[in-house]
Amino acid sequence: MTDNGKAKPGSGGDYTINLDNFSKRLKVFYDHWNGNKSELWGSSDAIAVATPPPSDDLRYLKSSALNVWLLGYEFPETIIVFIQKQIHFLCSKKKADLIGTLKKAAHEAVGADIVLHVKGKNGDGIDMMDSILRAVSAQSKSDTPVVGHIPKEAPEGKLLEAWAEKLSGESVQLADVTNGFSELFAVKDATEIICVKKAAYLTSSVMKNFVVPTMEKVIDEEKKVAHSSLMDDTEKIILDPLKAKVKLKAENIDICYPPVFQSGGKFDLRPGASSNDDYLYYDPTSVIICAIGSRYSNYCSNVARTFLIDATPTQSKAYETLLKAQEAALAACKPGNQMCTVHQAAVAVFEKNAPEFLSNLTKSAGTGMGLEFRESGLNLNPKNDRLIKEGMIFNICLGLNNVQAETNNEKTKQFSLLLADTALVTDKTVEILTNCSKAVKDVAYSFNEDEEEVPKPKRPKVEMSGLEAVHSKATLRSDNQEMSKEEQRRQHQAELARQKNEETARRLAGGGSGSGDGRGPARASNELVAYKNVNDVPSPRELVIHVDQRNEAVLLPIYGSMVPFHVSTVKSVTSHQDNRTCTIRIFFNVPGMPFSNDNNLKSQGAIFLKEITFRSKDPRHSSEVVQQIKTLRRQVASRESERAERATLVTQEKLQLATNKAKQMRLNDLWIRPPFGGRGRKLSGTFEAHVNGFRYSTSRADERVDIMYANIKHAFFQPAEKEMITLLHFHLHNHIMVGNKKTKDVQFYVEVMDVVQTVGGSRRSALDPDEIEEEQRERDRKNRINMEFQNYVNKVNDHWSQPQFKGLDLEFDIPLRELGFHGVPHKASAFIIPTSTCLVELIETPFLVVTLGEIEIVNLERVGFGTKNFDMAIVFKDFKKDVLRIDSIPSSSLDAIKEWLDTTDLKYYESRLNLNWRPILKTIIDDPRQFVEDGGWEFLNMEASDSEAEEESEESDQGYEPSDAEPESESEDDDSSSASLVQSDEDEDEDSDEESEEDKGKTWDELEREATNADREHGAESDSEEERRRRKVKTFSKSGPPPQRGSGSSSKHHPPPGRGSSGKSRPPPDRGSSKGGLSKKPKFR
Repeated sequence: MTDNGKAKPGSGGDYTINLDNFSKRLKVFYDHWNGNKSELWGSSDAIAVATPPPSDDLRYLKSSALNVWLLGYEFPETIIVFIQKQIHFLCSKKKADLIGTLKKAAHEAVGADIVLHVKGKNGDGIDMMDSILRAVSAQSKSDTPVVGHIPKEAPEGKLLEAWAEKLSGESVQLADVTNGFSELFAVKDATEIICVKKAAYLTSSVMKNFVVPTMEKVIDEEKKVAHSSLMDDTEKIILDPLKAKVKLKAENIDICYPPVFQSGGKFDLRPGASSNDDYLYYDPTSVIICAIGSRYSNYCSNVARTFLIDATPTQSKAYETLLKAQEAALAACKPGNQMCTVHQAAVAVFEKNAPEFLSNLTKSAGTGMGLEFRESGLNLNPKNDRLIKEGMIFNICLGLNNVQAETNNEKTKQFSLLLADTALVTDKTVEILTNCSKAVKDVAYSFNEDEEEVPKPKRPKVEMSGLEAVHSKATLRSDNQEMSKEEQRRQHQAELARQKNEETARRLAGGGSGSGDGRGPARASNELVAYKNVNDVPSPRELVIHVDQRNEAVLLPIYGSMVPFHVSTVKSVTSHQDNRTCTIRIFFNVPGMPFSNDNNLKSQGAIFLKEITFRSKDPRHSSEVVQQIKTLRRQVASRESERAERATLVTQEKLQLATNKAKQMRLNDLWIRPPFGGRGRKLSGTFEAHVNGFRYSTSRADERVDIMYANIKHAFFQPAEKEMITLLHFHLHNHIMVGNKKTKDVQFYVEVMDVVQTVGGSRRSALDPDEIEEEQRERDRKNRINMEFQNYVNKVNDHWSQPQFKGLDLEFDIPLRELGFHGVPHKASAFIIPTSTCLVELIETPFLVVTLGEIEIVNLERVGFGTKNFDMAIVFKDFKKDVLRIDSIPSSSLDAIKEWLDTTDLKYYESRLNLNWRPILKTIIDDPRQFVEDGGWEFLNMEASDSEAEEESEESDQGYEPSDAEPESESEDDDSSSASLVQSDEDEDEDSDEESEEDKGKTWDELEREATNADREHGAESDSEEERRRRKVKTFSKSGPPPQRGSGSSSKHHPPPGRGSSGKSRPPPDRGSSKGGLSKKPKFR
């Protein structure tokens, strides 16, 4: 036992006590006792706390809570008696050695001496108890001192039973000090709040990452899983936090209570409820309640959620009202309010919105929570008038018990609802620590099954209010009797088309918002000043070309004087060496030249030098001058370009650096894209999260980038799976400068494995031990880096959950790799991945980040049978923005992309050809009213246009009658293509009436001569060759095709097809029943 006041591992085994916490909390305890002795501590002269032996049962005791709060550990079978000048411990030898390290700290904190009473293994400790009671009597100066104790804790074990017998004697008076301890533990210090936050984070992570996905899988696959089985699996995940993607030490973790899963009409909303062995019931109109709680370093947290399956209107209304009531209860948890106001706020919501459910509301809105799951005296019921204080932790828990539903099913005719969250009372408001969604869209599911007893909404994806059913989170399964997915998608898309056209009409009626080109003003020639006056011009010793680097000027010898020109006026400079002389030609920027930016009216009367040529006999000097001019011109152009870019930047707020370096969120050895400029070696840097923004910096002072939280539009975390890098990507509202580049996308990444390829050498075997070991090292490195990034993202998300960032709506989004597809967004093929809010490609540059909320419609182009690829055209709500094209998407991804677009409520169309979108958007912008009147985007509806085309073709086929007279304005090609060897039945009938018996035996030559004579009789001798040939075509079409003619040949070479040896023309072949249009149109040549 040491007396130096420091606990060492050698003195008490592997346990040490935090002396700072002990001193601080011991002083708080004595101050609270002395300040509230009569109100809360029963005017006690001493306070006795007896901790029972350890138990396998999960229980919460004030004595154990005091041990943990004061000493950091639970000391079973230990009696502690506090008096003003002494603290007595009756315990075993090992515990006494550890407690002995606190003597100095206790004396310095409250002036009390620690007195140790070591009980032997077989001793009962009665004589030591007498010694303690004598010390109490001596200090109180009373024969019957008042000893405070916790009467609700029954004595367990011989030691505590003997102590209880001693206290029940006539030598002391007993007082209940339970309320004193309850008030003492109610307000948490900073260390306790951290423990509760860690416990709450674990609880919400288990709910989000395990409970909800597991339940969805069970329902989707229609498995039979018992509530008790889900309870056991969830408890294992809590006790192994890494499985819930939480990096906390497992030895500090425990459950608050066995996880609760309830469904099938059997509900129990009491805190001590348990999960039965019934199967999870998820038929339509069923309700599932899940509640889990975890402890970190003995500090509790809790969360409860209710999930609705094909909710009825009654269930929908009840849940929506309960959600509003819990929000009102949370809002009432403000410092200074009485605890009864929390429940009253919830009751007021039900009285206003759904008074029929008021009788089913739980009688309490929750309890205080900390070392105990339910802290006595902090019950949020209508009778508790204690004040809420900053630093208190509450389990805000509201429910509706046994509500009658409009179904006849025994398992769904009654349902219950439960919502619970862990909340911290801050100086002005309340902070919810269990960040787990309870919005209707995230807890309502739909089977899309038609049940006779349940009125189903037409489209569960549309959000409804009032008495209508809530819109569902997902479609979990389908039967053969239901509509196909394609039919459901088609109906949903039709509804989206109506909504989209209405939205577009409203937006266009209000006027579109255009955006400028983002370019800064160019500097005119009159702004270029090399020297302010003549005296500043340097006087070189020789009349040679001179480059003044400092003033950015070129001095040229012209007629015996040095004439300065600013280097920005130089367009180009060339040199040519010929024998002994070297020629230098300098071209200047002058108004009126192509690509000239100087259109200033002030320069119209000035005289400009366009070109000047110099000859020199010193080729070395000539080449140096040319190189100096080019270098200076490049430097000035780069600087001016950066200045113009910076002129368009939005001024950012100043970064507030985090003061606590121990808690600073940091990632080391990261690379940045776009990279910093310069020709030096690239360096990795450090990425830190501060109060209001991020900072990335390298060892070079000028390489620093600050990203304000308020400027972040989207944040992405993409762990390495099939890629070589793990990255954090930020898409910004406004441009920032990275080096000398202006960008809206900034990325920080780490290579998870070395990109090395062995050149030469034999191929290594897959079973080579070195190869296997190397692969294992790479996997370990990748997993380690991914975990480091994940922990960093979790910390930043916790930081962003603070009230001051609530309006920014910031959270790291992880791309959904299983929904990804290949495509060409720019020039190279890339793997494009959707997220919850965007469509991104973050590996190849330039990056692709498309906000789903900014998309008007999506047109899938080149979609058809037999095509291997198709294209995607994304039209934005800002019609002045160019349409984004993603080309060469494999056709195998078409159905998955349609499903994703439909799920995210994006209207899509299909077309067989690529469209030219610029004139289409220009037409819409020029005449939006006509666009709306013409049906909006429905001109893209390929199905509608196909059906209309079919109807038109049927009508035209039925009424097809070839005209005998062709308009003279038509070209020869048009006539040729319209002439056909196949006739309709109507034509045949007309021909049979007109033709006589003598026509049937005429030869081809005779028919041609008759046609010529007929033309002459009608006065058509002056007809052109084209018109005569047109009439021949019509005549020939009644008997057969004309003979093939060579150049300059007559019409007597070959008999026409269809002529037999008899020289008679055959009638047209029988068409059968083929009525309507022409099947094919062979053209004459």
